[in-house]
Amino acid sequence: MYSNWSKLFLELDKQDFYKKLINFINNEYENKTIYPEKHNVFNAFKLTKPKDIKVVIIGQDPYPNPNQAIGLAFAVNKDIKLPPSLINIYREIENEFGKKFVNKDGDLTYLAKQGVLLLNSILTVEQGKPLSHDIPEYRIFFKYVMEFIDSLNQPIVFMLWGNSAKQYEKYIKNPNHYVLKTNHPSPLSANRGGWFGTNVFINCNKILKENNIKEINWLK
Repeated sequence: MYSNWSKLFLELDKQDFYKKLINFINNEYENKTIYPEKHNVFNAFKLTKPKDIKVVIIGQDPYPNPNQAIGLAFAVNKDIKLPPSLINIYREIENEFGKKFVNKDGDLTYLAKQGVLLLNSILTVEQGKPLSHDIPEYRIFFKYVMEFIDSLNQPIVFMLWGNSAKQYEKYIKNPNHYVLKTNHPSPLSANRGGWFGTNVFINCNKILKENNIKEINWLK
């Protein structure tokens, strides 16, 4: 199920906090409207195997509105209007590479399949209530995830967008790993500077190329 994340999840299964987290998630789905759909909660892990990770992009929690969240940070279903942050992400990609998207829908599966781990630090949310699942168990869970990723020895570029993501820099200690920091792509943050014109995607590809790793095709 978890595309060779078994070492991580076998360890998590032994932990009391993780059992409590899974019970919480199951109970929430039984009694409330929770996003993403339950089968997509671990979608990021299903789509990107540890050995294939080239880039990690960290989001906060899923979009809390109907039919948006698909279990990948910043992504939405294909037939859903693009959220403001994703509009700014696409705009920066187009500006950096001087090309337009052919298919500008919000499904970022094309990146996940290239080795971009699109990971929210909180995997679930109650409808209409952002950060409603910001509980201690998720914070411990994400610490385990970050430490596991940092134990992987292939070159990995961590893109930390905004203060929420930057707090996880403390877990990135592997000398084979790289950190690119910018402001968050949300309009409130991006329009203050520190997002547009940062060349974060070009710089990411430059690092990959220097390490003889196939670059990411950010445009689709």
